[in-house]
Amino acid sequence: MTNTPNTLRRALTVAAVAVLGLGTTLASHAQAWPTKPIRIVVGFAPGGTTDVLARLMAQNLTDTLGQTVVIDNKPGASGNIAAAEVARAAPDGYTFLIAPTSVETANPSLFKSTLLPSRDLTPVAGIGKTQMYLVTKPQLAAKDVHELVAMAKAQPGKMSYASSGAGTPPHLACELFKQATGTDIVHIPYRGAAPALQDVLSGQADFVCDPGIAFPHIRTGKVKLLGVVSEKRSPFFPDVPTVGEQGFKGANLDIWFGMWSPNGTPPEVIARVTRDLAKALAIPSVKSRYGDLGAEATAVDTADFKALLANEGKVLSTLIREQKITVD
Repeated sequence: MTNTPNTLRRALTVAAVAVLGLGTTLASHAQAWPTKPIRIVVGFAPGGTTDVLARLMAQNLTDTLGQTVVIDNKPGASGNIAAAEVARAAPDGYTFLIAPTSVETANPSLFKSTLLPSRDLTPVAGIGKTQMYLVTKPQLAAKDVHELVAMAKAQPGKMSYASSGAGTPPHLACELFKQATGTDIVHIPYRGAAPALQDVLSGQADFVCDPGIAFPHIRTGKVKLLGVVSEKRSPFFPDVPTVGEQGFKGANLDIWFGMWSPNGTPPEVIARVTRDLAKALAIPSVKSRYGDLGAEATAVDTADFKALLANEGKVLSTLIREQKITVD
């Protein structure tokens, strides 16, 4: 059959109409989202920092998206159970994960699991952080990090630090401190940051890398704050130098929190959620509530969040391997 100019024109017209129709359908679908409630899965129990931050974001997303955003707590395995559930969910924009970045940057080096978040989940955005604070028991003689390090080196293996559990960010922060200072200090793991801090308050452990729950005790002098285990000084204690400023580079680890989605979630949905999260984090009342938790309401867009995850993953996987850290 010979294609005449008229036949070709008709064929091209039909094809163009089809493409335009497809584009219109996709655009309409994107504009229609969301049409039903959205679920945010949290890998920790209600009441903890991750859960509280997730509920703040859910409340604000409910307002901006016009659909109910519900929290579904699935605690266990340092967030791995929740992450695996989100990885299996349909990529339709109705399921997200909120977790500390350690679920991607530390857990794969600590747990035997088929889940690999860097492969099985898509980063959406960072939603804030807490810094960590080197807090000692009140009766410890050291007045700064130099004196603490000198004491530890004078009695290798005799001093101890508490943590919220093996493989948790406070544990890893204290291991970075040991690595940076060349000290031999015994690790005492607990089931959570609160009991770890309690044993520092009672003098059972010498210090802790605290994620911010010690603020009331620091302000009343029940514990001593010697330094911030971070690259930057804390906005809550601006006169307290970082461990790095006191001469020990490399002892810094913030606890970042972020959101992930199932792979294949429409990019326009991710872009919308990222914008709305940033707007929520700029609200004064949200910033204030973060501050109550010792956290900073810092928005991180998708590209920068991916870079943050990659950098933190390199640091923590190396630390875990070199220090032979396990969760057993």
